[in-house]
Amino acid sequence: MAEHPEKTRGRPGRKPAADAAPSSVQVLDRSLKLLDLVAQADGAGLSDLADQSGMAPSTVHRLLTSLAQHGMVAHDAETGAWTIGVKAFEIGTAYLRFRKLGTISRPFLKQLMEGCGETANIAIEDDGDVVFISQVESHAPMRAFFRPGRRGPIHASGIGKAILSTWPDARIEALLSGRALQHFTEKTRDTIPTLLEDIAAIRARGWSIDDEEHTLGMRCVAAPIFDEYGEAVAGISVSGPAVRLPDSKIDAFGPVVRAAAEGLTKAMGGRVTKPE
Repeated sequence: MAEHPEKTRGRPGRKPAADAAPSSVQVLDRSLKLLDLVAQADGAGLSDLADQSGMAPSTVHRLLTSLAQHGMVAHDAETGAWTIGVKAFEIGTAYLRFRKLGTISRPFLKQLMEGCGETANIAIEDDGDVVFISQVESHAPMRAFFRPGRRGPIHASGIGKAILSTWPDARIEALLSGRALQHFTEKTRDTIPTLLEDIAAIRARGWSIDDEEHTLGMRCVAAPIFDEYGEAVAGISVSGPAVRLPDSKIDAFGPVVRAAAEGLTKAMGGRVTKPE
């Protein structure tokens, strides 16, 4: 009589962990590991990457293909080599720009704060917003405060409008036409025509003004900072309570802020360009 294997009770046996689909975290970890290996090599083959990573060639190929779809790596069909992609280069360049700007800007911020007596700020443009990366606060009891990493709407920001003023109107419209311009105060430029009218005045003047457009009782003067290609990548500003920044002070601070922006641009190896 033939023997039959003993049936197991309870749930069916699970597949070995090695056969299970990796979690999203595992996929991310493996992808980043591969990206690091590709970055270290001057062109790496699939077999070499599999050996170095300890992953199966099929897994390596699948992950590399996904990375390539996002521009993080590139594949040479003739040699079979995998290299770092353009998107990875852009991300690395953005990091270097951020670090360089954050370090070099400190003395400019300090000098601007001491000269104007108001808080000085640096922010960059990112995906249609402004992101504050550094600040030197005023010694006054009432002062502006922007936490590093805070995002703000580009249309209701002195720095945001300073950056926009270096763009052609068509580029501004392309960025903002698909989104609602949030209304913060009665002074907010919350339509594209009113914003473009203000942008034209900024171009003629050479610096931007946030006239309580985001927060009632707060005013700001800002100017753009350019990279080596003449693209505005950031802005510098002084901001403070409206009671301490009447029109006369705004007019006096404008050229000072613009001079600080030009000095920082040159210190970064950038090239100042005139607004279009």
